[in-house]
Amino acid sequence: MNKFPAPPGVLFTQFCEQIYQFPAPQRAARKVNMKLSDIRAALREIPISPAKTLGQNFLHDQNLARWIVDHAQITSEDYVVEIGPGLGALTEFILEKGARVLAIEKDARLADFLRVRFGHERLELLNIDALKFDPRSLFAHRQVKLLGNLPYNISSALLLKFLERPSPISLWLLMLQKEMAMRLSASPSTHDYGALTLHVQLHHRVKYLRTVPATVFFPQPDVDSAVVRILPRDPLELPARDDQLLLRLIRAGFSQRRKQLRKLLQTHVPDWDRAASHINFNPKARAEELSLLQWIDLANFIAPVPRPDPRLTKSETFPIVDKNDRILGYASRSQVHGNNLLHRAVHILIFNEAGEVYLQQRSRWK
Repeated sequence: MNKFPAPPGVLFTQFCEQIYQFPAPQRAARKVNMKLSDIRAALREIPISPAKTLGQNFLHDQNLARWIVDHAQITSEDYVVEIGPGLGALTEFILEKGARVLAIEKDARLADFLRVRFGHERLELLNIDALKFDPRSLFAHRQVKLLGNLPYNISSALLLKFLERPSPISLWLLMLQKEMAMRLSASPSTHDYGALTLHVQLHHRVKYLRTVPATVFFPQPDVDSAVVRILPRDPLELPARDDQLLLRLIRAGFSQRRKQLRKLLQTHVPDWDRAASHINFNPKARAEELSLLQWIDLANFIAPVPRPDPRLTKSETFPIVDKNDRILGYASRSQVHGNNLLHRAVHILIFNEAGEVYLQQRSRWK
């Protein structure tokens, strides 16, 4: 307690000069979910008329948008690349998961709209053509996933670009034209099974998740869409092979679908009957009748992949050195690696004319 209380007049003055902090008025929650009426209004306000050449069909089914994002199993640890975010139907649900988002939007008006609509610190917008984006920049991030509603007219080019190996992307969840989705996920002996199927499935597993009717888009496209999930294969899942030879065989085999492979591949496989018997397929088979494993076996029948002689690697000796690089003795490869012995090693970095460094892929036999 103050031993010398202030006079009454001073107390009154202090009371009047108090500053009261009134609570800030509650702002109305920003409306983020967009229904069909909201999409129409937003397009008028921007203003923008959806361009068929850019594949601008805007998703207005919020339940479907949430379903797509949920199936990507996104967490706060993910870095999500979204191609063609449009008005942000998927973007808002991705941000809700706590992930960082890189949205690639070609139309500058839509990119500006998304900046205003979200203005989120975890959202980065690139106003470029996705075909000009360099996916190698994504190696700077630990967990990368790719989502998008790919424009029908360039979906093949975009898909093959972002599936190039090596890739930092661990999951692709894409909305595609239904016909394209069926081709990617097709099985042997079906109409949709073709060269594109094998090209993609050689290094990836593709699952057709669901059909998406045209009615959930504005404006409505002429055909239905579908959602597919693509995951990278384990590098050791399929037998070793010469990929370049394999893809040449596949292209030749599907160049004329109705012809028998015997006629299309006769320059590659002179003894066709022996190859058919060895791989166990009908000598009169057409391209779509061979499974991926049979195509790989055919490539290996033509050019078997050489296997290293394990005796050579076991008998290989390394010089053991001290911290001053003085040789103390010699030991086998297994002894050096098993006992973590200090040994000499040579590292060679090879660059091309663009300044890019070549990466050596670890042998499957190591």
